Amino acid sequence: MSTSVATDTTNVAKTVTKASSVQKDGSLASFATFACMTVICVLASSVRLFSVIKYESVIHEFDPYFNYRVTRFLSKEGFYNTWNFFDSFTWYPLGRVIGGTMYPGLIFTAGAVWNLLNWLRIPIHVQEVCVFTAPVFAAFCAIATFLFMKEVRGTGAGLASAALISVVPSYISRSVAGSYDLEAVAIFALMFVFYLYVKTLNTGSLAWASALFFGYLYMVSSWGGYSFIVNLLPIHCLACIVFGRVSYRLYVAYAPFVILGALAAMNIPVIGFNAVLMSEHFASFLVFGLLHLVLAIKYTKQVLSPSAYNAAKRAVVSGGAILASILILLIVSYVAASPTFGWTGRSLSLLDPTYASKYIPIIASVSEHQPPNWSMFFSDLHITSLLAPAGVIMCFMPLTDASLFLVLYGVTAVYFSGVMVRLMLVLAPAVSCLSGLALSELLGYLGRSLVSTEAENSESKKEEEEVSSSKSSQKAKKQKGAASAAAMASTRKKGGTRHLLSKDVAIVGCIGISLMLGVYYKHGVYISGNMYSAPSIVLQSGGKVFDDFREAYAWLRHNTPEDAKIASWWDYGYQTTAMSNRTVLVDNNTWNNTHIATVGRAMASPEKKAWDILESLDADYVFVIFGGVIGYPSDDINKFLWMVRIGGGVFPDIRESDYLDAEGRYRVDSEMGPALRESLVYKLSYYRFWELSQGPSRGMDRVRGTTIGYMDYELEYFEEVFTTTHWMVRIFKRKPAPNADFGLENSYAKSSFRKKQ
Repeated sequence: MSTSVATDTTNVAKTVTKASSVQKDGSLASFATFACMTVICVLASSVRLFSVIKYESVIHEFDPYFNYRVTRFLSKEGFYNTWNFFDSFTWYPLGRVIGGTMYPGLIFTAGAVWNLLNWLRIPIHVQEVCVFTAPVFAAFCAIATFLFMKEVRGTGAGLASAALISVVPSYISRSVAGSYDLEAVAIFALMFVFYLYVKTLNTGSLAWASALFFGYLYMVSSWGGYSFIVNLLPIHCLACIVFGRVSYRLYVAYAPFVILGALAAMNIPVIGFNAVLMSEHFASFLVFGLLHLVLAIKYTKQVLSPSAYNAAKRAVVSGGAILASILILLIVSYVAASPTFGWTGRSLSLLDPTYASKYIPIIASVSEHQPPNWSMFFSDLHITSLLAPAGVIMCFMPLTDASLFLVLYGVTAVYFSGVMVRLMLVLAPAVSCLSGLALSELLGYLGRSLVSTEAENSESKKEEEEVSSSKSSQKAKKQKGAASAAAMASTRKKGGTRHLLSKDVAIVGCIGISLMLGVYYKHGVYISGNMYSAPSIVLQSGGKVFDDFREAYAWLRHNTPEDAKIASWWDYGYQTTAMSNRTVLVDNNTWNNTHIATVGRAMASPEKKAWDILESLDADYVFVIFGGVIGYPSDDINKFLWMVRIGGGVFPDIRESDYLDAEGRYRVDSEMGPALRESLVYKLSYYRFWELSQGPSRGMDRVRGTTIGYMDYELEYFEEVFTTTHWMVRIFKRKPAPNADFGLENSYAKSSFRKKQ
């Protein structure tokens, strides 16, 4: 009896010791995971701070200035007034209803953070919150990626994917400090929605389905790219139906999302009823109906006898065919009534890459809407573009609902990124996840090879010999499957010891992967610091800073009446309103193509006709961007043909051929097109340009690399009032009447400031 008690006591002690050891190992693994994610988050944020370290804390690009201006309004007037904000400083004389034409997620997020910091008595300017929003959310995106891949394949894949996305250059390009654009929070929201969907898919929990709704609501309020989600999820659901993977978990993940997601989108004013009326949303509803039909068939087959099921099937098929025909006819009729078949212009430009260049030149004119070249894929993705195909293969070993979703995400993202360079941003998380999966599997394999013992290796060889002998023996055909299964089960149980590498080879493999990751991180840091950190509003070249943009906006702010109206090409509208606090005719919202075409027509017209157009628009000043002095290529001369195309799309009197030479080439030398010679953009850009130098270099344009063909002219309907230090921004005032005394002296041209220049 005592011996039995002692034995039981010993077994209990062993069990407790083993449980405590497992608990200790689990705690260490959790701590290691937490430590790794902390380092990854710090890296993701810090690598995006070069713009502040090398330059200053300033908002970048063009679109972010609208977001900053509205955030500044929100910080003063509150959330409610922001919804009802009517901006009379833009799109004069039309104005713009801000609450109904913006995605509020980014702005409300920054406003909430600013209010929280002020509530905590931390004094900070709203601009600093805007500048550092993107780096902070880059860390959040790494966390969301970790959670997503943890659901797909485990903690190792999650850590590897988070480590890769933290410095992937394509994502860095839109998330450096100062890049206060919608994508600053939208990529985090995208990955978080994917995590919530896969989590719901794995658990079948209505609680997680509810969380998916709130995550999608934030995504819809943050970025127009929500349409990618609303089409990707139906594709995944349809794939599950086709491959026979329908389950209650799929229903819980997908069905509530369709209904609640549509309601969420309809509550965002900029979307409204488009969530149920536009063709790009129809796929989710069609697959929603198909999912219910499949589940209804499965349920009916289970509860009815075979004869009753066949009778019901005939009745349902005949009736369903009639109802489906009527439904399809109604949908086709509704879609056919729209010239674009219910699709937005941007969506059509994704489905048909040639659509924008044919019908919507204003979309095609944006550089980030152009297709990327092959070098951009390697520059912005680096080794992830090589590892991602291996990750696709790993998704099928084994294939789960979650890994199928990752495959579909990667395939669709590759297509759309090939259409538009901006959508490389959507591809970056996909290739990071696929590469992280491949990397984790490879490192796991090498790690098992390193820690394997001689006994494990000999046992692995013995298992292989048993399987091979069972294959060669005709008598053991039936035993072959059992032996193979037993060997596989033993392998899984022991962590996969079959076909392990020798330790020397495994060490070489680990060193190779370490070097590869080192090169990847070096590339990401280099790209962040040298390519994507320079703010477009402050230029730097050869150690020299060109601050002409802010110089011009400051001049407009301090030297023009508060009610002055400023005309320029639409690229500069947001910056002008935010930094000059003056009314503009058009801006980067591009919601009214006719209004932009009118400004384009003015820029492409002769001086007298341009004066008439700008006078009808009540414009007081007009400025052009000119890079011929310092070699700045993104000036209005290089953008001029887009002004012509956009203007000619509405006004037939503007023809592109008139602005080209006899051979159809665009040039500014003596062989230039006759209409270009007389256009307002040419005259304002090159006015007095020939006075800067004499001799052979007189009139030499550094951007076009040629001597301009028309010099020594005078302006009759406009007068120069300011030119920045490096001649990048040239501001002119529209004379009050065409019959004014043109003999009046140009006060600016005669000033001492001009002589200094």
